[in-house]
Amino acid sequence: MAANNKAEAIENKDKKIMQYIVVQIGSEKYGIDISYVDNIVRMQKITRVPKAQPYFKGIINLRGEIVPVMSIRTKMGLEDDVFTNASRIIILKIEEKGSLGVIVDEVCEVVNLAEDEIETNNINSNHVKDSFINGIGKNGEQLISLFDISAIVEEKDNS
Repeated sequence: MAANNKAEAIENKDKKIMQYIVVQIGSEKYGIDISYVDNIVRMQKITRVPKAQPYFKGIINLRGEIVPVMSIRTKMGLEDDVFTNASRIIILKIEEKGSLGVIVDEVCEVVNLAEDEIETNNINSNHVKDSFINGIGKNGEQLISLFDISAIVEEKDNS
């Protein structure tokens, strides 16, 4: 497999390559643009914040910095988070908003996707979760829904 990826990298040298962290949420795989990712931390105690949106689980203290944490599952209208040993909080750095933690079921891998491996058809659907997807990445036989980070961090309540 490594040799195959090397061949693809040479072949794709003229194309723009994007890196995504592939995460599992429920039974689906999602990609988060690696340029937004500041850190990945193990699940830890989250302090609730009164009167916050339902998808905000609370805040954590990450090396002295207070970071709000949200559940992508809740924001997408999926069932509640079930924390396991594989659960992680991905710390995103958003220019205008600072740091934000998002809870994922599992971090799987980092993939490189060339422009021609990303399908950016406008997904016109009434599903809340589809409004957070800005494309589908094809990594071999695997399809990865690519998150639109700005749609995820928007403050409005989509539920």
